[in-house]
Amino acid sequence: MQLGIRFLASRDRTVAQVEQYLASKGASPIQVRQIVRRLTDLSYLNDDDYARRWVDNRLASRPMGQERLKAELQAKGIAEILANRVIADAFGAASEEVVAHRVLQAAQRHGRRLTLSQLGRLLRQRGFSGETINRMIEESKINEEAVYEE
Repeated sequence: MQLGIRFLASRDRTVAQVEQYLASKGASPIQVRQIVRRLTDLSYLNDDDYARRWVDNRLASRPMGQERLKAELQAKGIAEILANRVIADAFGAASEEVVAHRVLQAAQRHGRRLTLSQLGRLLRQRGFSGETINRMIEESKINEEAVYEE
């Protein structure tokens, strides 16, 4: 139990991360289940809260699309169903397009002028859907035409 508490003391962790850590330290599967259950009962461990905080922080510090958020959550041991629900909640207030605009604005603030192919590549790397990427490219084409007409 002390190992689990010390592991959680430095930062938030998922159930899967704690299970893996305890197993690597020699705890038996029964001990791991008991410790995880106790940590959960004490509210030291909660995948739902972890996922919500992590998504909020990630979107604030490094905006990205739903696909990449889901992949990163699953890599941390968050179940697909939970990841889908948390991401849907996070994007309920703001569409993926709004987040994509934030990514592009950040690139422009850093003095980058992106070609359409670079714009598409950046958004793809950040995990935005093909539909969102296409809309952003179309919007950029329209904005670029308006700039050249003036």
